[in-house]
Amino acid sequence: MRFLYFFLLLLCTHFSGIAQSEQLAKNYFDRGEFEKAENIYEKLLEQEPYNASFFYGLIATYQQLEKYGEAEKLLKHRVNNTANAPHFLVELGHNFELQGKNTQADQFYTEALRAIESRPNYAFSIARSFEKYSKLDRAVTAYELGMKMNPDAEYSIQLARLYGEQGDIEKMFSNYIEVLGNNPNLLPGVSRIYSQFISDDPTNEANLIFRKLLLKKLQEDQNILYNNMLSWLFVQQKEYQKAFQQEKAIYRRSNQGLGSILRLTVMAQEEGQLETALEVLDFIIAEAPNEDLRLQAHQLRLNILQETLPKEKYSEIEEAYKALFKTYGNATAMLSLYIDYANFLAFKQNNIAKAREVLNVFLERDLKKNEEAALKMALADILVLDEKFNQALIYFSQVQNLVENDVVAQMARFKVAKTSYYKGDFDWATIQLDVLKSATSQLIANDAMELSLLISENSLEDSTRTALKLYARADLLAFQEKEAKAIEVLDSVLTKHKGEKIEDDALLKQAKLYEEAGQYEKAEQNYLAIIEHYKNEVLGDNAHFYLAELYAGKLDQPDKAQEFYEKIIFNYADSIYFVDARKKFRQLRGDELE
Repeated sequence: MRFLYFFLLLLCTHFSGIAQSEQLAKNYFDRGEFEKAENIYEKLLEQEPYNASFFYGLIATYQQLEKYGEAEKLLKHRVNNTANAPHFLVELGHNFELQGKNTQADQFYTEALRAIESRPNYAFSIARSFEKYSKLDRAVTAYELGMKMNPDAEYSIQLARLYGEQGDIEKMFSNYIEVLGNNPNLLPGVSRIYSQFISDDPTNEANLIFRKLLLKKLQEDQNILYNNMLSWLFVQQKEYQKAFQQEKAIYRRSNQGLGSILRLTVMAQEEGQLETALEVLDFIIAEAPNEDLRLQAHQLRLNILQETLPKEKYSEIEEAYKALFKTYGNATAMLSLYIDYANFLAFKQNNIAKAREVLNVFLERDLKKNEEAALKMALADILVLDEKFNQALIYFSQVQNLVENDVVAQMARFKVAKTSYYKGDFDWATIQLDVLKSATSQLIANDAMELSLLISENSLEDSTRTALKLYARADLLAFQEKEAKAIEVLDSVLTKHKGEKIEDDALLKQAKLYEEAGQYEKAEQNYLAIIEHYKNEVLGDNAHFYLAELYAGKLDQPDKAQEFYEKIIFNYADSIYFVDARKKFRQLRGDELE
């Protein structure tokens, strides 16, 4: 037993010493001390002649020392004494190429490729050796030859990667599609690779090639995998109607649920494609396997209709709500729908009394904490709308106590600050906002910092805060969806307080309201005024970006949009809009995006 222990100890010491020597050799090599590395590698290879790491380490060291003859001798010995390693021919070719002897190098490269014809199983090791020295064309040839000589060999994924590196997008996509045909579970990983080439521009060359290949595949094979990939492509291009057609085909031919189709609704709504969103929801309502999903689709549909239907048709929305209540009742599980209905009554029909009545019914119920919080947040918002600020503040404070340490509590605190700001209690608002600057929700933290900055900047020059009170009034009117009145109040701010700190804030706020009202030329003038007088202030980058977006989207002036995106790139490198501006500038310029 003692002998065995002693033997194991010696063995461990031996291997530990070899590992330390190898690391030392690598360190010398990395530092450019090649003679020292050579000495260690020679000793290591003498101890373990078949250790690949020592062998390649010594070859690389000889080549750095320009001892090409020594490297050649070592490589030829391996070629002549190792029957199953034709990749050493590539190493020999590279050794000659380093000496500028390209003819001899090509001879060995060709010999390595010929070896695949008789021994196709070595295609992988030969190809990898070519890749090691960036011989991509020869690596491709090796893989292709290996698959030709051995039909069972599968190198499509390696070829796809190489085609991508060579810039042959069509072959790359084609090979990845072949890979997925045999291994559908690889789709998430391959999609990440596709996304490096696919943009949101349907006319982008890579997008067109990918679409063509997938449509061709679908003609040959009705595998729903290709429908999935087409749907993914259309989503990247924000063509949600086309994505919906693919998702319907997938749904009809598989056991997949309606989840992916429902997600299309949200994406289409966010991009303003409301007609498509409504069409998708109508499909879900017709196909939903259970009442919960059907009700969710109805609820989303009514929310979208509020954005699309003119006010004279609001009675249709109210009737639709009543029909749902008649079908599903007013159980606690329906609270979310009743909150939506109350918001519709209050914000869209200005029927605040009825909205509060609808929600007060639920106050008497035995609710869970999160349900009670949602209910009181909705009631508080309606009270703010009715300018009953003190009652609203009570509800917002109760929400904070109900769901402490939750993002909902942070939102309630922010609404306390915003309500205090509306009523002119700027000091209390600031206290709440200071707490929220470190909120876990980045969106809330950013909003808190923005509002805090607005208050502090416009309190320094004017101790009475007259201009700030007017601005806060306009902000409240905007919340109440009284855009025309808000614009009027901001006109007053701009007239009475011209040249004061509040001016750029008022111009920006009014510009956004003009956009909502469809008065795009007036919005343009406001943005230009900020750029002319306040381009070096906090809102300078905002004005540039919003103006570029206005030119690109509503005013159809891409050249001007490109001009203002470019100004963000060169003048506002630390702007939160920098990344988006650069991307959109390059798209407008026609660059190929990676």
